[in-house]
Amino acid sequence: MKHRRIPRRRIAVVGAGITALVAAGVTFQTANASEATTAAPETLSVTAAGKLASTLIGDLGADAAGTYYDAQAKSLVVNVLDERAAQTVEEAGAQARIVENSLADLKSARTTLAEDATIPGTSWATDPTTNKVVVTADRTVSKAELAKLTKVVDGLGAKAELKRTKGEYRPFVAGGDAITGSGGRCSLGFNVTKGGEPYFITAGHCTEAISTWSDSSGNVIGENAASSFPDNDYGLVKYTADVDHPSEVNLYDGSSQAISGATEATVGMQVTRSGSTTQVHDGTVTGLDATVNYGNGDIVNGLIQTDVCAEPGDSGGSLFSGDQAVGLTSGGSGDCTSGGETFFQPVTEALSATGTQIG
Repeated sequence: MKHRRIPRRRIAVVGAGITALVAAGVTFQTANASEATTAAPETLSVTAAGKLASTLIGDLGADAAGTYYDAQAKSLVVNVLDERAAQTVEEAGAQARIVENSLADLKSARTTLAEDATIPGTSWATDPTTNKVVVTADRTVSKAELAKLTKVVDGLGAKAELKRTKGEYRPFVAGGDAITGSGGRCSLGFNVTKGGEPYFITAGHCTEAISTWSDSSGNVIGENAASSFPDNDYGLVKYTADVDHPSEVNLYDGSSQAISGATEATVGMQVTRSGSTTQVHDGTVTGLDATVNYGNGDIVNGLIQTDVCAEPGDSGGSLFSGDQAVGLTSGGSGDCTSGGETFFQPVTEALSATGTQIG
C-alpha cells in the first residue's frame, strides 16, 4: 500500500517525556516521520489526551498509525498516513505526524516474526514514537539463531530493527506478599472480588504449576479458580480461609498503598512494583503489547514492558501507578543488582477475563 507523505521536514519529539496512548508496543530508534503542520496543538492532560486519542482513532480508522502523549509539550501526537488525516487531527486539537508504516504494516511485520522467528530468548513489540517494530534477542540466543533472526528482521526493511540484551528472558517464579505451594513461591498481585466473594489474582505461570496456596506462615489461604498460561499470564485464586484481604499493596516499609481501581499502561508511565523477593522498585513503562519467547519455549503475548527490575519469586506481584493497579509480574531479564527489563500481564485484561473487579 502506498501512502502520500509530505516531504523532508523531520520532527524531533521522541524522548523521555513521551507517553504512548494507542500502540502495539515499543522500539527505540528515531522514526521516519515528517511534521504535518506548524499549528500549535491544544494543551491537554494525559486523561484528556487519552479520550481525544480514542475519538480520533475511531474517526480516522486505517489512516491512524498510533498515538502517544508528549509530556513535555502536554499534547497528543497522532501518527497518520496522509495530509487529509493530518488536517483532521489538527482540527481536533492534536499534533499530526506523517509516518511511513501503517498499523497494518507493523502488524504484518509482527506476523512474519511470529511465523519465521519464534526463537526462545526473543521478544518484539511496536513503538508509536518510532513507527517500527523492535526485536530483542537475549544472551541465550545462539549465533545460528541470531543469524536467522537477523535475516528475518533485515527482510522487514524499515518496519523493524534488531537489538540485544545481556540478560536472559525467564518467568520470575521461585502486590507484594509471598504466596507458596508445592515447593514454589510467587507473589500475590491484587485482591479482587467476584459475585461478592473474595479472590486474588497472580501470574498464570504460577497457577499452572501450583493449585493450593499458603501465606508466608504456611497457612492455606486459597485454591485456584482459573488459570491462563502461556499466551496470557494470569491466574485467579479463591480465598478459602477467613483472612483479611484489603485492596492494597505491601510497600515493605510498614505501610501499604491503597488500590482503588485498574488502569491501562501507557509508555512513559511511572510505575512501582512490589514482590516478595526484591520488595519495592520503581521504573517506567517502555512498551505495550510485547511478545516474549521465554527460554523454556513458552510464548506470552500482549505484555507491558518496563525497565523495573525483578527476580525469581516476584512473579505475580503488583505493578501499580498511584492507587491504580496496572500489571502482574510475568518475567524478564536481569536482576535488581545489575538491572534489566521486566514484563507484566495487564491487569485490565485479567479482570475482564475472570469477571472480577478490584476490591
